[in-house]
Amino acid sequence: MKTRLAIIAAALPLASCVSFGAKPPPSLLTLTATAAVPVGQQVSSATAKSITMQVPVVPQTLATARVPVQATPTTVAYVPQAQWTEPPARLFARLMSDTVSARTGLVVLSTAQSISDPGARLGGELRTFGLDATTREAIVTFDAALVRAGTTAVDKRRFEARVPVSAIDPEQAATALNQAANDVARQVADWVGR
Repeated sequence: MKTRLAIIAAALPLASCVSFGAKPPPSLLTLTATAAVPVGQQVSSATAKSITMQVPVVPQTLATARVPVQATPTTVAYVPQAQWTEPPARLFARLMSDTVSARTGLVVLSTAQSISDPGARLGGELRTFGLDATTREAIVTFDAALVRAGTTAVDKRRFEARVPVSAIDPEQAATALNQAANDVARQVADWVGR
């Protein structure tokens, strides 16, 4: 019995040292579309043109829920205590879907929904989605690739938005990146809707 108690007593200090992951931030960041389809609005690909929205590919720096900061031209850090609710590519794709649908009247489909009626297809690469410490800006850069309905040609175009930040912190990052992402999504919607 004494041996058991001694083993348990010796293990207790070690228990406080064990950690199974980083401490979560106090809150998580997300994106909110400034242009959205009204609740209850019904659309059909039988009566309106459709577009399939693909989740953009991303570089390794964006394949995480953390917010990257370009510290120097050759180094990247991350904003302390800042974490997205899900990977930035998915958040950005959802915001673009809402914006394209609201601004163009197109029926926006996911890849899974588009099997019977793909319509146009929009994909691309989300190249930048973070902060630049040297310029004190939030930057969103999206290289879009559009295949219009009934064609096989791919139209490519780069879109970018920059929003100043006064500090490199979670609140500034969330607000500025949301604004920049909405700006890029608006530019893409206007291009797609032509």
